[in-house]
Amino acid sequence: MSGLLVAWKEEAAFRQEVILTIVLVPVAIMMPVDMTQRVLLVASIMLVLIMEMINSSIEATVDRISLEIHPLAKKAKDMGGTAVLLALTNAILTWAMILWSLR
Repeated sequence: MSGLLVAWKEEAAFRQEVILTIVLVPVAIMMPVDMTQRVLLVASIMLVLIMEMINSSIEATVDRISLEIHPLAKKAKDMGGTAVLLALTNAILTWAMILWSLR
């Protein structure tokens, strides 16, 4: 629980994603879709939170080692941020495809 509290207090992106989760999970539960689609909708949102936590962990570890600008530190932080971006893209595509199938 302490990890969630730290992320909530110190990471604006995590707070935004939690708010998005609070909105979208009930929507996913109420949507007229089968259980597999419902699980995919919720899992895609949860993956974003998971990746944000991993990204924050990478950033904290890199900053703990050194605050100097170093190519490897940049590489680690950029790759962590890209993982979050890919999870967000996955969530958007998942929601779009399932919503499209409802029309």
